[in-house]
Amino acid sequence: MFIIKYKKIFFLISSILVIGSVLALIFYGLNLGIDFTGGSLMEGTFIERPSNDQIKEKLKDFDLGEIVVQQTGENNILIRMKDINEETHQEILNSLEGFEELRFESIGPVIGQELKKKAIYAIIVTLIVILLFIALAFRKVSFIIKSYKYGILAVLALFHDILIVLGVFAILGKFLNVEVGVPFVAALLATLGYSVNDSIIVFDRVRENLLISEHREDLDELVSKSLKQTLVRSLNTSLTTLLVLLAVLFFGGSTIQYFILALVIGIIAGTYSSLFIAAPLLVVWEKRKK
Repeated sequence: MFIIKYKKIFFLISSILVIGSVLALIFYGLNLGIDFTGGSLMEGTFIERPSNDQIKEKLKDFDLGEIVVQQTGENNILIRMKDINEETHQEILNSLEGFEELRFESIGPVIGQELKKKAIYAIIVTLIVILLFIALAFRKVSFIIKSYKYGILAVLALFHDILIVLGVFAILGKFLNVEVGVPFVAALLATLGYSVNDSIIVFDRVRENLLISEHREDLDELVSKSLKQTLVRSLNTSLTTLLVLLAVLFFGGSTIQYFILALVIGIIAGTYSSLFIAAPLLVVWEKRKK
């Protein structure tokens, strides 16, 4: 099959994407939202929207630290500032004429740091559990291909997916001021689940074909046959999911726009890595061993 035949090309594409993502994270970093850094967030709409500088001018006497004003619609704005109490919040509302508040959030810096730690722990624990589950599930064919290899390759594919999503959002944060918060972490965890599901489907078919053939076939042919048997199903499932997500992305509200975008990128990367990276890597690893 062309996936195994041209595996070096797919490895090169993934290498470029992963290296680019790592560089974006190093030089730009993620634009963390108040969920992780702490602070207050006000979102609302003006009857007649003033300029960002005029809004900052009205708020300069409130000692709000660095004020970030971002347009989220024709007359809608999002104001980010340091953590404030309810009294200051009401004073700000009174100072903004013709402003209707739609959302207000306030998170202390200690809570923000705690959320960031828990988000990292959640992703690490998820990866470890996935590795152990796959190694356990594939133990019956360990005499042919060691079961832990399936787990390691699936986790490598997941790292590939996460890095690409993080890299894209590092770029979006730098040039479009897109922030990441708890919904973004939820999107990453959903990406992990979706991607590993695709990887398990492919590896499970490889396992079944190994048991049937009793290792008489060349591994290249066996993995190619397994990919042929799962390719259409995986692509159809991904395309169906993407159609729904794209509809929500373009026609849904702005509050979930970037959450959906993270899911879209993650599903595309996850489908690609499961079919074009994880399975070919299994062939390369086994041939290297021999």
